[in-house]
Amino acid sequence: MIMNRRSLMTTALALGAMKAFPGLSFAQARPLVFATFTGSWEEAHKAVLVPAFRKANADAAMVLDPMLSVDQIAKVNAAKANPPIDVMLHDPGPALVAIGQDLVEPYPVEKSAYYKDLIAEAQEPMGPAPFFQVVGLTYNPEAIKTPPTSWADLWKPEFKGRVGITNLNSTLGTGWLVEIAKMRGGSEANVDPAFKALEELKPNLAAVAANPGALATLFQQGQIDISPGNFNAIQILKARGVPVEFVAPKEGAIAFKTTIHIVKNSSNRELAFKLIEASLTPEVQTTLMNPPYLIVPTNSKVTMGGEIARVLAKDTAELKQKFVFQDWKKINEQRSAWIERFNREIKI
Repeated sequence: MIMNRRSLMTTALALGAMKAFPGLSFAQARPLVFATFTGSWEEAHKAVLVPAFRKANADAAMVLDPMLSVDQIAKVNAAKANPPIDVMLHDPGPALVAIGQDLVEPYPVEKSAYYKDLIAEAQEPMGPAPFFQVVGLTYNPEAIKTPPTSWADLWKPEFKGRVGITNLNSTLGTGWLVEIAKMRGGSEANVDPAFKALEELKPNLAAVAANPGALATLFQQGQIDISPGNFNAIQILKARGVPVEFVAPKEGAIAFKTTIHIVKNSSNRELAFKLIEASLTPEVQTTLMNPPYLIVPTNSKVTMGGEIARVLAKDTAELKQKFVFQDWKKINEQRSAWIERFNREIKI
């Protein structure tokens, strides 16, 4: 048989990948690539989801590629025909963008053993939601003796130079901006009051972090004492002995679902599906619900317990009653302009 140059190169690449990843088959050609989030999400998935997936799939080779949703979308858009990512993880706003730009495939619900067990809000046909995230106030109890109770507490004079926030590339940052707008009379369609509030917050700002993981690191380094923050990120810091606590503000903590998607034209569709299936299992979700990760589960067969039941909600019904769910379709209409404005105006 005569092989042309292209065939030889393809074979060489496959053999090289197999050498680098001994568990890789010739047919797979390269390891499965899962674009997770940075910080606590990468840690949780590396420690729990990846081992569960590999155990159930003959030790299949895979790599985590941690990055923000906006970077995931840009990376796939740059190589749609042969994407370098097989599975994407998204918050509500970026998920709508990825779907709208035809970057992900419908989830094969008919093949799934666990999709039917998810709560109704998590049954997204373009990619199910394995987890909820909750954003509230985080603070250092050694530096702040009286726990904060409102988003408005971030503006208190005693917190001058001790407040941290994230930029608007993260869902945490954008979601918090919307809640500040509402607090000042605005809405998802009008965040001008929030930008005015941010201008007033500047004396208190110590840092604007690039992402939630970087924000959590600022607590660990002692650079900030109070911020909006993700519940699960704070729990990992607490497990390391960092003095930090979480409280739901009286205006309501923000809850949003995190969806997981098979990238269109992925060369590893079957393994991508199996990775997502692993994320939906009661076993993985129960493990991630417990310390130190404390990620809110969506599988109805998982009973909420521990710190999640104590601080957030005893079940998903209570979660939906207590927390704020935002209109991300409306937010997406102007988010790019908000990001540009934030980067231009909010400098410290």
